[in-house]
Amino acid sequence: MTEWDIKKLQILRTLSERGTVTATAEALLMTPSAVSQQLSNLAKQLGVPLLEAQGRRVRLTDAAHLVLRHAEAVFAQLERVDAELDGYLRGDAGLVRVGAFSTAVPALVVPAVRRLREAHPLLEVRVREAEAAEAYELLASGDVDVALSLAAHAPTARDGRFSRVPLLADPLDVALPAGHALASVEGLRLADLSGEPWIFGGSGPWSEITLASCEAAGFVPEQAHSAAGWTAILSMVEAGMGVALVPRMATEGGARRAGVVMRVLTGEQPRRHVVAAVRRGAEEGRGVGRVLGALRRVAQRLG
Repeated sequence: MTEWDIKKLQILRTLSERGTVTATAEALLMTPSAVSQQLSNLAKQLGVPLLEAQGRRVRLTDAAHLVLRHAEAVFAQLERVDAELDGYLRGDAGLVRVGAFSTAVPALVVPAVRRLREAHPLLEVRVREAEAAEAYELLASGDVDVALSLAAHAPTARDGRFSRVPLLADPLDVALPAGHALASVEGLRLADLSGEPWIFGGSGPWSEITLASCEAAGFVPEQAHSAAGWTAILSMVEAGMGVALVPRMATEGGARRAGVVMRVLTGEQPRRHVVAAVRRGAEEGRGVGRVLGALRRVAQRLG
């Protein structure tokens, strides 16, 4: 019977995620030669080649992918063991680390932490702001226990490393200058704003969401100004420099300006879908489960 080495499987898994031996070594705080040696030893133990040269890089063989498919179940079971032991040893105490994108922090995470402080004062929640791609890297590497992001930028349901938890379909409202001609029009539709100058990010998730929402309404928005933060976007709207789509979570979280009118759109309301993810099996842990439960309750109130 083959003797399996969890550490070597973790190295193989990280190489699959990071793509190069150098990046794998950096992620695991090892030297590239140590990574190569460990993977060479694993290949000898299993009796199959795991890596193939591809120019200056290496790629995983079909045998390596087969091993990883089964290894994911092993990693998930180990997460369950850790979760149960944590609950057994700590009871209501413990530490849960949450990585979340910027608007989710004040709208979802902070209210959830307040609830948990009242109900479970010995449970510590540590928050780290991170964009979607970084949040999942942190989750995969074990640096956070819960990652919040947009569904469009989350791993698919087929990714065996994570369990996804839908939280919220966040409506997108339109921000108009207070004196705008359409600020008080009844039945405002997104298509009514096709001729307006628009303010949104030059790249990234929010740019994609704005473009996709406007295209679904039948037009391509003219980008007059580019900004990524809600403070900058809403200050430009207030100054009459353009209009913008704003997630309701952002205004719930305090991103408001006195000279900006927020209008709920009629017809097909554009939305962005917010999800949480944990390493598969970790959701059964008492602390992670309580954090997910608190996030769900806050999301239901927002919804």
